[in-house]
Amino acid sequence: MTQSGEKMAKKNQTEIIAEPGELEVFIIREFDAPRELVFRAYTDPTLLTQWLGPRDLKMTVQHYEAKSGGSYRYTHSRGNHDYKFHGVFHEVAAPERIIQTFEFDGLPEPGHVAMETARFEALPGNRTRVVAQSIFQTVQDRDGMIESGMKRGVEEGHERLTELLEMIKK
Repeated sequence: MTQSGEKMAKKNQTEIIAEPGELEVFIIREFDAPRELVFRAYTDPTLLTQWLGPRDLKMTVQHYEAKSGGSYRYTHSRGNHDYKFHGVFHEVAAPERIIQTFEFDGLPEPGHVAMETARFEALPGNRTRVVAQSIFQTVQDRDGMIESGMKRGVEEGHERLTELLEMIKK
């Protein structure tokens, strides 16, 4: 991160920053879509299932209440393998910010919760920058998430989101 705490993503490329020994991961991406639309794609479960995660996984939402005090639970599936996630929304401030917990019911093991903040920044030209910060309880938890294939899932999810936003804008 720069001294000012801001990091600029290359236009429409996902940047993942995980400094060695730190508890946090930053994910930064710009989209050619208005902030309100990008925010909606993050909070509307019908849209979320169309982009979140790798292309080869099917997402099923058990529940998704994107509001302050709400919660969520969803599953990504591939064949006989299910990857389950859940959490609580602490703050949903449309269209600026989402603060939530994130828990993967798998590696490194259940019970390891991350605190996530996604900020949606309006850019000139009806564009949006999303800056997501995940803070883990231990470096081992953070590294375990990274090693579980997070990079592929985030990058493919962002590619899918870009495609979805283009389709919605038409």
